[in-house]
Amino acid sequence: MNHLVRRILAAGSAAACATALVAGCSTDDRSEAPAASESQPGRFASPNPGSVNTYWIQAPQGLVLIDTLRTPADARKAIAEIRKTGRPVAAILLTHPHPDHVGGAGAFREAFPQAPIHASKATDKAMREDKRGFYPLARSANTEFPSKLTYADRTFENGASVQVGGLRLETAEFAEGESDTATVYYRPDTGDLFSGDLAGSKVTPALIEGNSCGWLQTLDELGRRFAGAKTMYPGHGAPGPTRALIDEQRRYLQRFRGLVRPAVASDSAKGKAVAPDEQKSIIGELDRTYPGHPPVADLPTIVQENIKAVAREMAAEDPAKTPAACSDKTQQGTDELVAPVSAYVGAVNDGNLDALAGAFAADAELIDVGRRFTGRAAIRAWAENEVIGGKLTVLEVAEYRPGYQRLLVRFAPGGSGGFEAYYAFTVNGSSITKAELTYAD
Repeated sequence: MNHLVRRILAAGSAAACATALVAGCSTDDRSEAPAASESQPGRFASPNPGSVNTYWIQAPQGLVLIDTLRTPADARKAIAEIRKTGRPVAAILLTHPHPDHVGGAGAFREAFPQAPIHASKATDKAMREDKRGFYPLARSANTEFPSKLTYADRTFENGASVQVGGLRLETAEFAEGESDTATVYYRPDTGDLFSGDLAGSKVTPALIEGNSCGWLQTLDELGRRFAGAKTMYPGHGAPGPTRALIDEQRRYLQRFRGLVRPAVASDSAKGKAVAPDEQKSIIGELDRTYPGHPPVADLPTIVQENIKAVAREMAAEDPAKTPAACSDKTQQGTDELVAPVSAYVGAVNDGNLDALAGAFAADAELIDVGRRFTGRAAIRAWAENEVIGGKLTVLEVAEYRPGYQRLLVRFAPGGSGGFEAYYAFTVNGSSITKAELTYAD
């Protein structure tokens, strides 16, 4: 991985916003927005605090809209942008029942009466029952939230494909994560994944449902189910590479849980309750780690509420039964790496070319940002030219399952400075059989 390629990629990302079909594109979005094309989704983001997205997809028979914003007032602003396309609206899709994604549905129906509103049966049921009482709470917090909800005209079985506007979209349903139920929409021909709130981009999420562990498991399932997805269009924040946004969300949740866990330990100041000083410390660390990350809700105390909810969740967990996806993985070091991966990292930092090559199987494959090297000899030559002499720091284990480990690292070719990257290793016994290196942004 060389600096020239990285600079070219960075320059391309920075320029993308100038031509992207994104309403109200901000400076923060510029490194995230994909380059424009006729098939690229349009996007409207309501103002902060609590900015939320609605998208529109170009389909053969018109536009397909995804999510309807928090209030009719926000929806009308998006409608003005959508009408500028000059195309009819064929359908409206909902990702999940949270108020900020369904509150503007009435305004969209009024503007586009010919366009049916679609939702999964699970989302429609959750909206009609509102077991958590979110809609009355939304009305009390925001006088613009509608007094009466607008429900879906058409529902589909959880996980069924949908045909809208002459376009086929795959769907998947996820339960007990960020929300009680959530639908994602995937467009196979473009690799676009509309994820709702399952992964955000540089935002402070809402954890008030107290299911951070379920959310982490959902992220792993989401990554496996849509391994071919290229661009993710989240409910909050700018679009970006699917894998990067999933990893970003996973890191946040793991970091959050890692900060809360000591506060609910039996020997902590207030036992399973979070003491005021502990809460202050957690908030301070989050502010330092995630500066400028706006909240996804217009709730001034969202971080405090998140801490309370996750504290209750973790205090009730049985550590012996905690799923692997929910274990604390922040600030992991090389002692937590599987043996062949640890050998690779050690060989890089020791400048030991023979040991580095020996960490790979004889017929191993290495892919370095699209460049492919097959066989131990080819990998050895690559490492001699581009790796040896550099410094490799493991920042965290981003993903781990039997036979596979994915690291977030910092690689400094000259021994200092450098850039962040993801190193994904497939291992078999004592050898690496495949390694894939990609930039982290």
